[in-house]
Amino acid sequence: MIQPTDFMLEGDRRGVLLIHGLTGTPMEMRLLAKGLNNAGFTVYGMQLAGHCGNVEDLLATGWRDWYASVEAAADKLLQHVDHLFVGGLSMGALLSLKLAAERPQQVAGVGVYGATFRYDGWSIPWSARLSFLLPLVKKLGLGRDRAFEEQPPYGLRDERLRAQVAAAMRSGDSTVAGLLGNPWHALADLYQLSANVRRQLPKVTSPCLVAHASEDDVASVRNAELVLRGVSAPTELLLLNDSYHMITIDKERRTLIERSARFFDAIVAGRTAERAAA
Repeated sequence: MIQPTDFMLEGDRRGVLLIHGLTGTPMEMRLLAKGLNNAGFTVYGMQLAGHCGNVEDLLATGWRDWYASVEAAADKLLQHVDHLFVGGLSMGALLSLKLAAERPQQVAGVGVYGATFRYDGWSIPWSARLSFLLPLVKKLGLGRDRAFEEQPPYGLRDERLRAQVAAAMRSGDSTVAGLLGNPWHALADLYQLSANVRRQLPKVTSPCLVAHASEDDVASVRNAELVLRGVSAPTELLLLNDSYHMITIDKERRTLIERSARFFDAIVAGRTAERAAA
């Protein structure tokens, strides 16, 4: 049974919707959420459809279900805030960009954290780099019971935290650190989502903070460059040199918190000034 693990941290009328990654959990966004909440923001750490259960729970859903749960979470948060920001990690970054593309009047700004259009980081084995073929594999009905198992360093440069996350994944409790492997069919949906979001990038007009680890083990900086080139919005790049893929919990998470809060604050200040001048 899927356990609800989403959370709401009450703050002021500035809201941030945080979206975790594929096979992940809202826990990977909790430290970022606490930091933003300490800066005054109301933060909702949502739970994607099909996540925090077992592999079958995940495979019962696809990218359209994941995005529908993002839309529902945005509607929930909008009941509490006047300014809506959205930030996502890995696949969550793609879902954040899609929300901004489809709801430009509602999304004030985007935190694009470790965007993953392709798994092309330095730790990805050559076999996994062929995963762009998985939509075809799924269409043919093959490989439903196959998965790519997570490998060290698990997106973490912090060795102590890496050991804790590895133990949590192996414990079988997917609410803490997510599933140990990435099912082939779920990855097929990620690549379909990726293609969809790439086409929609020009529709993103909300300012974007694009944060990425310079030595990302899962998704190379080319993924961040794709966002910087593709969106029709002001962008700010934050390269983190002492982190791997999981930048929301790794060594430079405080830098990410501070830059995100400052970025979102500046947008609110600009909006307030515009209204005052009007």
